[in-house]
Amino acid sequence: AAMLRSLGSLLCLWALGLLALPAGTGAAARGLDVAFYRERVRAMFYHAYDHYLESAFPYDELRPLTCDGQDTWGSFSLTLIDALDTLLILGNVSEFQRVVSVLQEGVDFDIDVNASVFETNIRVVGGLLSAHLLSKKAGVEVEVGWPCSGPLLRMAEEAARKLLPAFQTPTGMPYGTVNLLHGVNPGETPVTCTAGIGTFIVEFATLSHLTGDPVFEDVARKALKALWKNRSDIGLVGNHIDVITAKWVAQDAGIGAGVDSYFEYLVKGAILLQDKELMSMFLEYSKAIKNYTKFDDWYLWVQMYKGTVSMPVFQSLEAYWPGLQSLIGDVQNAMRTFLNYYTVWKQFGGLPEFYNIPQGYTVDKREGYPLRPELIESAMYLYRATRDPTLLELGRDAVESIEKISKVDCGFATIKDLRDHRLDNRMESFFLAETVKYLYLLFDPDNFIHNDGSVFDVVITPYGECVLNAGGYVFNTEAHPIDPAALHCCRKRKEEQWEVEDLMREFYSLKKTKKFTLKRASDHGEGESAKDPEDASSEKDREKRNSKKNSHSLLSCPSQSFNSKLAVLGQVFLDST
Repeated sequence: AAMLRSLGSLLCLWALGLLALPAGTGAAARGLDVAFYRERVRAMFYHAYDHYLESAFPYDELRPLTCDGQDTWGSFSLTLIDALDTLLILGNVSEFQRVVSVLQEGVDFDIDVNASVFETNIRVVGGLLSAHLLSKKAGVEVEVGWPCSGPLLRMAEEAARKLLPAFQTPTGMPYGTVNLLHGVNPGETPVTCTAGIGTFIVEFATLSHLTGDPVFEDVARKALKALWKNRSDIGLVGNHIDVITAKWVAQDAGIGAGVDSYFEYLVKGAILLQDKELMSMFLEYSKAIKNYTKFDDWYLWVQMYKGTVSMPVFQSLEAYWPGLQSLIGDVQNAMRTFLNYYTVWKQFGGLPEFYNIPQGYTVDKREGYPLRPELIESAMYLYRATRDPTLLELGRDAVESIEKISKVDCGFATIKDLRDHRLDNRMESFFLAETVKYLYLLFDPDNFIHNDGSVFDVVITPYGECVLNAGGYVFNTEAHPIDPAALHCCRKRKEEQWEVEDLMREFYSLKKTKKFTLKRASDHGEGESAKDPEDASSEKDREKRNSKKNSHSLLSCPSQSFNSKLAVLGQVFLDST
């Protein structure tokens, strides 16, 4: 855990999960065979994935009832991108390597397609960034300069640049749809849902840190702050807003569909970037949500200006909330809400899209379950924090329900109606990106994703040595894990590099009395002396740095105690004296 803290971007409160009871404590108490269900989940993945490759590729998604494919979100071979990091989590490095080659050769973003800005970001940009950062771990031969360069990073940047025209509005809040070839279409509706505005900071900040181009993080922050600025007097945001006028069109406030990942990204953005402002925003929202929408550990929909109940329903998308609560350490409230949601699962064998809380039944035309991951996601987070065997039981029930109800010859089909188990001819890409992944991680306590910082890799970048794969991964809302340490590996501004080298030299000058060592995973805890950065410096570089000496520092670090450790731009030095 010390290694992760020194990186300055660890999931601080997630450490509650990492410091929980030993793996298997709860499972043994209930007699649940974790390994058995882990292999069941693996088989589920390959049943779906293999049939996608055989029957649907290169289309976006598999149609499992007719054993063919369809494009849904822009003709990106979306399921392949979404499933890529899941392959590595399941340990299949050879297929990961093959798919990386296929994507480089076959995916083109310069196409005349109207694409969802939100979905393209979370699925395509997020999936490519995650795969890029995991490439070396998967045995891909990475180019010199990785993780600050690489083909998947360039693809992610290209896709993100196609989305930037959507942010060119008077408010900074983006349109919901953009044409990948022509930009925003004339006559495009200016009405966008809240989540479609506030769900970019994880991917776009990662892009900015890796590429050195601040434009991505800048537009994401501006959109977040625009939503914050336009909250109601009682501290709530609505469901849809006009991005030109900043007038709320749909004034229902809640934690579910249309709003959900905005709150999620305030927390995850705060963790990823060690950003107090983002966390402060979330905590203020959390107070308002608790005051106006929470009733008996359920969360209802209310009018954003008055706080009066508008819809007494639970939406399946809200099931992410207990997992988010666990990330900020509110585990007791998270478990109570989770258990409410779990009762709905046990009633139907899945979560209907809408559930009328007073009536205790589904809502008309909202009876379906498209194999969503949110309740399983929360179970995974909470199990890391509590080891409560009830959470494994949800995983078991999910495996049994999905296999019994939705498994067909060519994959897994969306459940159109949980009451009579009618199916729909669609398998969304998030089934392989999220649902199966979270199930597998729930049943695989030793997965590298759960790394507690005791093992890590050191890579050489043009900007120095960098620690990666130490754990604390931040999942985007499509369950694509981002290594927070990677954001400290790349600096494009030379001024920052000079400032860092000056700091390094200052600390290195202390080596006569203190020895700083760089801990490497391959050394099994034994250190290796850090090299003097002066050796690589030219006289011209030193003159430039000296000319900057009296100017203000361009280096900013998270405000925290390092306890005799130095962490600068991903480089971690331990005081061995």
